[in-house]
Amino acid sequence: MKKIAIFLLFALPIALLSCKQDDAYKAKAENPEFIHAGVRRTIDIIRHDIFAPPIASRIFAYTSVAAYEALVPGYPNYKTMAGKLNGLNPCPQPEAGKEYCYPLASANAQLITARALIFSEEKIDELLAEVTKQYKEMGVPQDVFDRSMAYGEAVAKHVIAWSKTDNYAQTRSASKFTINTKDPGRWRPTPPAYADGLEPHWAEIRPWVLDSAGQIDSEPPLSFSKEKDSPFYKQVMVVYETVKNLTPEQEATAWYWDDNPFAMEVSGHLAFGKKKISPGGHWMNIASIVCRKSGSDVIQSAETYVIVACAIADGFITSWNAKYKYNVIRPESYINEYIDADWFPLIQTPPFPEHTSGHSTVSAAAAGVLTARFGENYAFTDSTEVEFGIPARSFNSFKEAADQAGISRIYGGIHYEQGNKAGGKNGWAVGEYVYRKLSAK
Repeated sequence: MKKIAIFLLFALPIALLSCKQDDAYKAKAENPEFIHAGVRRTIDIIRHDIFAPPIASRIFAYTSVAAYEALVPGYPNYKTMAGKLNGLNPCPQPEAGKEYCYPLASANAQLITARALIFSEEKIDELLAEVTKQYKEMGVPQDVFDRSMAYGEAVAKHVIAWSKTDNYAQTRSASKFTINTKDPGRWRPTPPAYADGLEPHWAEIRPWVLDSAGQIDSEPPLSFSKEKDSPFYKQVMVVYETVKNLTPEQEATAWYWDDNPFAMEVSGHLAFGKKKISPGGHWMNIASIVCRKSGSDVIQSAETYVIVACAIADGFITSWNAKYKYNVIRPESYINEYIDADWFPLIQTPPFPEHTSGHSTVSAAAAGVLTARFGENYAFTDSTEVEFGIPARSFNSFKEAADQAGISRIYGGIHYEQGNKAGGKNGWAVGEYVYRKLSAK
């Protein structure tokens, strides 16, 4: 009996020490920087691969859902998005009684999903290799590592399968937008590319949270008119005069929020494109900045990303629904034809109708979510544009930033005041609705 007692006396501390060593990785594994890195890599790839802003929003939404769903089983106070997001059935569940490293599963799900939706797969592979290397160096037990990776892959496959039911593939082969040449108030292609209307069927994509593309509809545009005393002509003149008399601050603001993923520049017979971050990518990066500033942990960050991403995605759907329903002429086309043939906007006019402003809509949608999550007077500094040589800007609230993004489109010469205001109002309503639906426990 004494020998047994002595054995237990020494064996118990050794066993406890072994358990502590096995568990030592857990605190490191929950570092939210892994999910931030995945979002950042996705932003960069979307820019590199030149995805149109609506398509970029789709990528952000699906990758964010995958990251969150693979993480949530490890955090009992948080609930799945299945049943809240349109068409999302319950995801695969972890095996009962088995240990998982859920942050690792989340990172794997996020990156596998991203890999399926972008072109530059090798850039995802590089980050995934680095992430898995760091988790192995933490001391994650091999069986836990393998089980977690497999679980993340299962969730990713579930989300990817869900993504294939949103009507995206069908819109790839849908007909081009027919330009109405008989009605002077309708949109027509603009220089320098004179491109076809971008994503004319985007309103046919399944919304993430909204019941339909028109559930939260926008205010209609002003009635088209060439009469100088008409409200429409007067709002055109506001754009015309504003661009002609821009202050340095207004010009800087226009470039700060330009966020054109592919601006074509023409020099003589040469044409080349300049790649920038998309509007959705800008606000996903703001979400990253705020998550870090607020000290949000991994599950809080994952939830923030998924709600912001879905609000942005639904914002694009509502805006594109309005754009091709109202089919409003851009300021550049109106001014060149009826006011000043030599006038041109400060920033390049994107290839789709004017009303409503997509940037105003999605900025307000993201700001609505972030305001509900972090507060009305949450001050932050946005450094998103620093990599493009533009200084960081500080804001006293998310609404202030969204309002500035909206007015920047008038400074840039590509939107009317009504298109900006209607977009902002619509987007804010979308953001509040999405937050309310997805944050409910």
